[in-house]
Amino acid sequence: MTWKPTPLLAALVLSACARDAVTAPAAPPVSTDVSPAAATLSVVMSGLDSPRGLAWGPDGALYVAEAGSNIAGTTCVALARGANCYSGTGAITRLWRGRQQRVAAGLPSGFNAATNDIGGPQDISFGFFGIPYVTIGWGGAPDARAGLGALGRGFGSLLAVLPNGRWVIASDISQFEADNNPAGGPIDSNPYGLLMEAGRTFVTDAGGNSLLRVHPGGRLSLVSTFPSTPVPAGPFNPPFAQSEAVPTSVSRGPDGKLYVSTLTGVPFLPGAAVIYRVTEGQPPEVVLRGFTTILDFAVDGDRAVYVLQYSGAPFLNGPGSIVKVARDGTRTTITTALTHPTSILLGSRGTLYVSNNGDKAAIGEVLRIDQ
Repeated sequence: MTWKPTPLLAALVLSACARDAVTAPAAPPVSTDVSPAAATLSVVMSGLDSPRGLAWGPDGALYVAEAGSNIAGTTCVALARGANCYSGTGAITRLWRGRQQRVAAGLPSGFNAATNDIGGPQDISFGFFGIPYVTIGWGGAPDARAGLGALGRGFGSLLAVLPNGRWVIASDISQFEADNNPAGGPIDSNPYGLLMEAGRTFVTDAGGNSLLRVHPGGRLSLVSTFPSTPVPAGPFNPPFAQSEAVPTSVSRGPDGKLYVSTLTGVPFLPGAAVIYRVTEGQPPEVVLRGFTTILDFAVDGDRAVYVLQYSGAPFLNGPGSIVKVARDGTRTTITTALTHPTSILLGSRGTLYVSNNGDKAAIGEVLRIDQ
């Protein structure tokens, strides 16, 4: 594995890049969607292996976390959803002045042939000294990591990727689920969203349905859990009586509160995904509802919320999309021309950047969207 910093990176000692802040307009009626706006899509990064989280680095470059390829290694462990086989193909790629460059490779990654799922680096942010941090997914019982032997180290964790090419475990997220199981139900962990602020770090556990705070030294504490919701009577109930929350992205709002989006669990019904406002010690409060499979969200200078939907139909079928929610609650569909998008990031002058084909190796891309 190699990590290639730019000279500017080391100079920005105290730069901690937080995710875009979100404001919470009053929850609008679901029916306020207006006609799609004119948007131009262009590819700025290509040939990526399952691109996930996006972040601006302290050097001003655009970074993307790559979950890895669909290469199945020979070291495997049986999980409830099928065998997960180690590949070690997780990576970080940078776009700097028009040049695409993979700056870190060999990060923990696994491929599940039964579900065609690739699990590795999920989200990325930058801490002190410009060091990139990534959440590494797992998608199963934390104790099962031992079945991979030494190769299981790093899965289900928050990693710091060092300038010398090594990575270290900053915190074992999945072990918190194993020890505490705060949301109840079967023990399952899949670290996903990452928010790094000056002195504060938060991670969503999509498998454990929880939001955790990472303290210095890697100690973890519970911020909130997210409830399952009943599946309405119809073609999917039975067999699905409840749909889990599956928290994805986390961001800080100007009111000082944390905001968390949800993917929802099977059958991934249209309109079931929400964005919560989180106050520690209190039940999370829904502030935006009526979405489908939210993986990320971002906020512009006018405090409009851009909601990224992975798909638009049950069981993750249908195209992905971006819906803009203005401060007055009006919803505008920016584009429906996305394929399994996984992350959204604001650029300058209203430009959006989106990880596309986020579930696919070799053909993943980052799109620039001009409104």
